[in-house]
Order: sequence, then structure tokens, then C-alpha cells
Amino acid sequence: MFKGEALGLQAMYDTNTIRIPKVFHYGPLAGAGRGGSFIVMEHLDMGRGRLSMRKLGRRLALMHLAVPKDEHAAAGQFGFPVDNTIGGTAQANGWMSDWVVFLRDRRLMPQLKMAGDSRLMRMGEKLCSNLTSYFEGVEVKPSILHGDLWSGNIGAVGEEPTIFDPASYYGHHEAEFGMSWCAGFSPDFYGAYHELIPRAPGFEQRAEIYRLYHYLNHLNLFGDSYYSSCASILQRLT
Repeated sequence: MFKGEALGLQAMYDTNTIRIPKVFHYGPLAGAGRGGSFIVMEHLDMGRGRLSMRKLGRRLALMHLAVPKDEHAAAGQFGFPVDNTIGGTAQANGWMSDWVVFLRDRRLMPQLKMAGDSRLMRMGEKLCSNLTSYFEGVEVKPSILHGDLWSGNIGAVGEEPTIFDPASYYGHHEAEFGMSWCAGFSPDFYGAYHELIPRAPGFEQRAEIYRLYHYLNHLNLFGDSYYSSCASILQRLT
């Protein structure tokens, strides 16, 4: 279970851009029954840390700009060496060379199928059939992503921001903001981030698509209170 988390932490750690807890070991947990596992990582004292949103934005941009060490990502493919989870939901990461196809087949459609709602599926299929139009003129390169970046997975060690508990994969850097609705990112955060990675045309519409993935996941994990958010995003996009 912890292999995906460990490899995600290691991939972010290897960029040497933002404070990530170092992974020492992970594996199956003997005697814990089927599926038992463990992970041992560095303890980070965040008790007295002071989070600077400006520093977080800059460090995150540097992480997204880092040249991937993974040979598939370095060759321009999107995915991750292993599948992992987003919350309690399985997240498939098989490598693909086309980001739009990856976004459709590895992210949006699995969540729509899991939701099992004909109205959402109808709008979702319409969105997916037109997905390429949202990326016209946009160069998409694989960046290592945290993948589940909300306030509960962000902290500070002293003055240095840190992120942890990832659902990592190599994808479009803008997808990192899919959980922005519960991350508390400030104008200082976005200002620092976009100093290094300027906003591309169509950013706001693509941000809606990336938020949709996480809203659908919350719908599948936590129930109907997220239905209206999913439907509203799909209505705006279609």
C-alpha cells in the first residue's frame, strides 16, 4: 500500500526544491494480515513552523520545473511507475504519451464511471469528446506532481514549506491546483508561482477540469454533498 506514497515522496525529494520527508523504508507488515504494510520516514517538526505562501508558491514552481529523473517522464510520457490512491480511491498511472488521453482515460472517465450517474456521465462524455480544445496552443510537459495538495498536506519546518502524503504522478503542472478549493492558496502564493511559470491562455477553464477530477473523487468517497459541485462544473464546461 505504501509503495506509491514512498515513490511519490522520493520523486519529489529528488528534485531538491521543496522540503519533503525522506523515506527510509517501506514494505509488507508481517503478522498484520492481508494487505498490511508500513512506511518509515523522516520526522519533520512542524509544531512551530511558519508557512510562507510566497515561499510555497516559488518552491512548488521549482519542483514542477525540475527535469524528471524517471526515464519515461524524461522522454515526455505522463504517468508514474506504479498505480497509487487518491484518498481511498484507486488511481491508475500507466504511462501515456498524450496528456489529453491520459486525463480522459486515467482520471476523468474512471471517476465518472464510478459515480454511476447518467446525467454526470452524459455531460462528462461531452466534455471528454472536446477535451483537446482546452489545450490548443499549450505546451504540456510532464512535471512531478504532489497530486493531492490541500491544506492538510502542507506545513512548514521553521521558515521552510513542506508537503507530504502525496498521490504523485508526472502530469501537467496546472493539475496541481485541482484541490485549490480547500488549500487556502493566497495571492502571494499564485504571484510567486506564476513569476516562474506564467499562466498560459485558458488557465481558468483547465483549472475547472482539474477541480472536477477531485470533486468527482469526493463524490465517490463522501457522497451526494459533492454532486452539485460536479454538475455545476460540467454545466459550465459543456
